[in-house]
Amino acid sequence: MTAEQTVLAIDGGNSKTDVMLVNIDGKVLSRVRGPGASPQTVGVQESLDCFAELAASAARAAGLSGEAPFATHTAAYLAGADLPREEELLIEAVSARGWSSSTVVANDIFALLRSGTSDGVGVAVVCGAGINAAGVAPDGRVHRFPALGRISGDWGGGPQMGEEALWLAARADDGRGEPTALLPAVLAHFGAASMAEVIEGLHFGELDLYSARHALSPVLFEVAAAGDAVAGTVVDRLADEIGLLAGVSLRRLGLTSEPVPVVLGGGVLTGASGQLLEKVGDRCRAVAPLAELRLVDLPPVVGAALWGLDALGAGSAAEAALRGAALPSPVAA
Repeated sequence: MTAEQTVLAIDGGNSKTDVMLVNIDGKVLSRVRGPGASPQTVGVQESLDCFAELAASAARAAGLSGEAPFATHTAAYLAGADLPREEELLIEAVSARGWSSSTVVANDIFALLRSGTSDGVGVAVVCGAGINAAGVAPDGRVHRFPALGRISGDWGGGPQMGEEALWLAARADDGRGEPTALLPAVLAHFGAASMAEVIEGLHFGELDLYSARHALSPVLFEVAAAGDAVAGTVVDRLADEIGLLAGVSLRRLGLTSEPVPVVLGGGVLTGASGQLLEKVGDRCRAVAPLAELRLVDLPPVVGAALWGLDALGAGSAAEAALRGAALPSPVAA
């Protein structure tokens, strides 16, 4: 086996990095996982150092030398590659490392889009640690959002849902807000007797606010699914936001009157109730009546690998092999 037969696929997220080596027949040769190393968070050089270490580990696990070059083509789809300018800088930086003879770096939303389609054409919306969307038309035109948080108009994502649950529970407790089952649910989550205990614990660092923001997101959805009106308003707003993101891309690309896939992914959406997905579907089809919603729970690194196989000219048999493979559990590098 030689490096010339492989794609180095990288899914660089905020919380983890997934790396796979896949041969041109779609066979997964190795898969390793390491910490999140978004260039936007840790800096470009530290990010690439992390990716290089994981790529070397993946190469050794595949029976290769562990020395660059690792593959013919590197397909890196990264959180934090939010603007075309950032993608261009990262392509230059990755190419300089010599991991492969050709390189593509793009935002991880495009890996989701490819994982949910056979050709990378359509619209994708991800809702996980954050929220983002992008679309690609049949003629190659691309529509995307900056996805830089509140400064670029974003609302949504798991941490935002957790914050909303905490905010609504606090206001229900002190009388500023409506009564809601979020209050006892939040107290039960923390094992606390009162919201004052929760608030003080978060304020003094005795409770981890970062973890709480993520952990309270499913609590909000559970309370909403049980019929709580206050939690339900947040779910409705999230459905509106997802529908808006998809709808803007569909309109800007002129895809409103034809069959088009709308690919949904990310931890919030893959773990959501049918209630949220039904509402999202209604909002998308209000813009594009022939839209087909596809919920994808494949690891994003598969989408990166599929783009890599496309770049090598691999055919549909290779794609089918990769999609049908029982992916190995990632080995910690």
